[in-house]
Amino acid sequence: MVEIDYIVVGLGLAGMAFCEQLTANHKEFLVIESGGASASRVSGGVYNPVILKRYTLPWEAEKLMDIAVPYYEQLTKKLQLNAMFPTPVLRLFSSAEDQNNWFEALDKPGLSRFLSPKLEREPINGIDSIFHYGRVRETGRIDVPAVLDAYKAHLIQKKQWLDEVFEHEQIVIENDHVMYKNYRARYIVFAEGYGVKKNPFFAKLPVVGNKGEYIFIKAEKLILDAALKSQFFIIPQGNQRFKVGATFNGKDKDNNPTQSAREEILLKLRKVLTCEFEVVDQEAGVRPTTGDRRPLLGKHPHYPNLALLNGLGTRGIMMSPYLAGLLYENLENGIKLPQTVDVMRFPKKFEKR
Repeated sequence: MVEIDYIVVGLGLAGMAFCEQLTANHKEFLVIESGGASASRVSGGVYNPVILKRYTLPWEAEKLMDIAVPYYEQLTKKLQLNAMFPTPVLRLFSSAEDQNNWFEALDKPGLSRFLSPKLEREPINGIDSIFHYGRVRETGRIDVPAVLDAYKAHLIQKKQWLDEVFEHEQIVIENDHVMYKNYRARYIVFAEGYGVKKNPFFAKLPVVGNKGEYIFIKAEKLILDAALKSQFFIIPQGNQRFKVGATFNGKDKDNNPTQSAREEILLKLRKVLTCEFEVVDQEAGVRPTTGDRRPLLGKHPHYPNLALLNGLGTRGIMMSPYLAGLLYENLENGIKLPQTVDVMRFPKKFEKR
């Protein structure tokens, strides 16, 4: 029997951030992951503190940014990986009214830190930009698949990785620990993303799968070194390749790219690009979102050695380091979770097995 402190199920952005908390606090742990599709791997990789559709700040935006950027700087340094790129985010204005809304937003609390008061007027070759651009400050891009791959290799080297599908029915719950096959742990933390719908302990929580799709294009005459936000993001990938998306689909719950999503993106992309391009790839993933747009953290009320870190939706890059810290402090030191993210805001979703 192998005795450890934690079993972490899933290695997306949330699972990785929690592992870093465990490492920093010298806890023994094992990650169990089957290597299946992860919404984290399909994300655009942009960290951007502003909701550009409405010019508002997301939940705890300033705090999230202040924690996330140093976290990724330290993590990529630890992994000896060049996967963090300071990348400007430009908002392509669609009208004079859109410009006015940007400048009005500068007076909102917190937004003046992130929104530049100066219009970007320099034309971008390949973009129709009659109304110019607004620049978001303190933004960048993470090569999420590269980071996750390097982190997995790091865990394998440290013998902290088990490549298999987690079998929930193999859990044996004791008074002060849990057993899983040949492992005895104080806690199991589930960071399964939308896979939580197959988790019998947390499946009734209101995690809503929201499928997002991106296309990759090659556009040799598009001279763009910023992530451009119009109706979709256009994100430089290097070598005249750009990632464009993403869509939102609450009905499909699989990771298969669709023709309808490709056509939706292309229809809107052609209204922005003035140069020729070709589609070279497409990808899809199901984001774990919640009805109230807040994450889900905390212990199971009947089985307190089982805990959840989920529901990060479209902002996993920014949220995961902060939320992992909250959950760790809750489990180890009894620090109460904010009610807005605590799983117990849905008490009726839990049953004793």
